[in-house]
Amino acid sequence: MVQQRIAELARTKPELVFTSLVHYMPLDWLGEAYHHTRKDGAVGAVTGGEYGESLEENLQGLLDRLKSGRYRAPAILRKEIPKGSDGETRPIGIPTFEDKIVQRAVVMLLEPIYEQDFYDGSYGFRPKRSAHDALQDVWDTTMAVSGGWVLEVDIRKFFDTLDHKQLQEFVSVRVRDGVVRRLIGKWLNAGVMAGQTVTYPDAGTPQGGVISPLLANLYLHYVLDVKDVLPHMEGRSRLTRYADDFIIVFEKKRDAERVMSVLPKRMAKYGLTVHPDKTRLIDFRSPNHRERCNNRNSPNSDSSRSSHLEPFDLLGFTHQWRKSQKGNWTVRRKTMSSRLTRSLNAIYQWCRTHRHCPVKEHWKHLCTQMRGHYGYYGIVGNAAALDMFHDQVARIWKKWLKRRNRKRDFNWEKFNRMRNGYRLPYPSEMRKTKKRPCSYTQLTLF
Repeated sequence: MVQQRIAELARTKPELVFTSLVHYMPLDWLGEAYHHTRKDGAVGAVTGGEYGESLEENLQGLLDRLKSGRYRAPAILRKEIPKGSDGETRPIGIPTFEDKIVQRAVVMLLEPIYEQDFYDGSYGFRPKRSAHDALQDVWDTTMAVSGGWVLEVDIRKFFDTLDHKQLQEFVSVRVRDGVVRRLIGKWLNAGVMAGQTVTYPDAGTPQGGVISPLLANLYLHYVLDVKDVLPHMEGRSRLTRYADDFIIVFEKKRDAERVMSVLPKRMAKYGLTVHPDKTRLIDFRSPNHRERCNNRNSPNSDSSRSSHLEPFDLLGFTHQWRKSQKGNWTVRRKTMSSRLTRSLNAIYQWCRTHRHCPVKEHWKHLCTQMRGHYGYYGIVGNAAALDMFHDQVARIWKKWLKRRNRKRDFNWEKFNRMRNGYRLPYPSEMRKTKKRPCSYTQLTLF
């Protein structure tokens, strides 16, 4: 397989620069890219279904334009979606369907190369890696160092401020194929359509494009992940990153303070800004560890008066110290309150808008939304938040079913009788057999 040969070359020869990649992209390569591209969500005059009606002819024309340099990256439709409860928004780019095919084909070429270079601590949008893997990594690390000191970092508008020139330099470290580099340049400089206005930003890459996650990982790999970025550490430390969301766990407070002081300068060197209000250093040491430190520093002090146990948030979960059923301190993860509120608000608005639709339609939609919520937030230790979500969804559904009943006598007894035929899924029904997580002693802490 072509991708395996590329990956083997990149792995065995880490200094190798690929100067000729486009010859690996024949007609059947574009066909494979077409089949791996979602057929919905794209903009433009031609939909995915229409493009597939004359697939071979369309792909042959596309291949000719790519190799001759006549391909032009069309403007990307930009949509703003809410990012959080503070009013900030995140731009999402929606390319045309044909542009998605080209981006997918280039990703299929570049991914085997950069997957050999990316580090284990990077999890965002990579093959066979997920947000749950990143969460397990964080749990293993914090348990290994008894919590340690957590540096929670937020990069302000990363996808909007990514420097084009610097990104091309990072690409050229491993790839200098002229066709591939020109395509990346065309995507970076493609216009952005907001309403009827087309602008040409000189920085950033909008989220939503197929190529954007790979470029983002490549940029932060050289800016943040490489081992020589952080100063020499006295204790153990580990960086865990999912796209532009990351934390660094330190065993020693002095190491954390040194990195916290140099990180903004490092980011500014590459055109990035660390959010001053959302970046913080958290004392996440376990209560047992704090008591031992207090006893060593002041033998006569009252060890029971430990400092406040401050949690931190990552990937939709709040991480905090709690006692297990056996009485041992362990790191528990629960759904962030803002994420829980956002999910319930979305269901509330849907039930309100569609309250006059048939009950069966309500039930199908709610089951889909609930299973999706359980699928992501259904991890060990989060049962209470999942049960709360189930109960609140039932309350919301009952409220809007009652609103459409003129007699207003739709009480809980009648609602529960109705639910015998339309049963909402419970979190326990979503349990799956998962691969046993590795022991934290197997982690490589740098």
